Amino acid sequence: MSQRAEVLNYAAARIRACDGERMNQLDLRNRRAVVTGGAAGIGFAIAQRMIASGASVMLWDRDPARLDRARSELGAQAIAMAVDVADNDAVERAARAAEASMAGIDILVCSAGVTGPNTTTWEYPVDAWRQVFDVNVHGLFYCNRAIVPIMRKTGYGRIVNIASVAGKEGNPNAPAYSASKAAVIGLTKSLGKELAKTDIRVNCVTPAAVRTAIFDQMTQQHIDFMLSKIPMGRFGSVDEIAAMVCWLASEECSFSTGAVFDLSGGRATY
Repeated sequence: MSQRAEVLNYAAARIRACDGERMNQLDLRNRRAVVTGGAAGIGFAIAQRMIASGASVMLWDRDPARLDRARSELGAQAIAMAVDVADNDAVERAARAAEASMAGIDILVCSAGVTGPNTTTWEYPVDAWRQVFDVNVHGLFYCNRAIVPIMRKTGYGRIVNIASVAGKEGNPNAPAYSASKAAVIGLTKSLGKELAKTDIRVNCVTPAAVRTAIFDQMTQQHIDFMLSKIPMGRFGSVDEIAAMVCWLASEECSFSTGAVFDLSGGRATY
């Protein structure tokens, strides 16, 4: 498929998802959500749909300027805090601030992530490996760890961790990203089982590639490889990811926990 055709497919999917008359209205009324990486890309789309469904959302992102723009676009139901999720102390402070500001936290979506460079495992820079794990694994762990006790106070919560189909299948020349997303899947399964007898549900989604600014971190060769693996012949849209995540963040998601939900255009085989 040509790049132009892929882009047209992407645009059409986005239009369908954003059509207010067609979009399913999920019930997130009066829910209080924290979305990491919420100032752009998948995180912003999730925050946007949550607000449209009645939630109040606190955006966590490490880019203050981008946070200001996102908050302005999202309106009064959004608040923002500059947080580096790779810093456990900063996450702990932000969790306490979010609890105080919103009088509790019902939903956590961990969307912050980096890809790292595209190169073979034996040539992979050690510092880059650590950076990918600091954000994608340690940062996500810090957020889950800090917010679960807040949810346990009320006995209710929904956690959605953003993993990747790369964590299930492994992408060549992306060893740190693939391994980090496999770790997200494992953590989600563990935490989901630990909380299974409460009303706190923990699930993750495994998207195939979605065209966002994160593509700027990848080589064109790697982008082309990812597209070639998707049977639908196009990348996903952020709105398609948001639709699934927001259902998982709703009260209706009551009998799924520690589970992995694919958004891969037919790529995933298990």
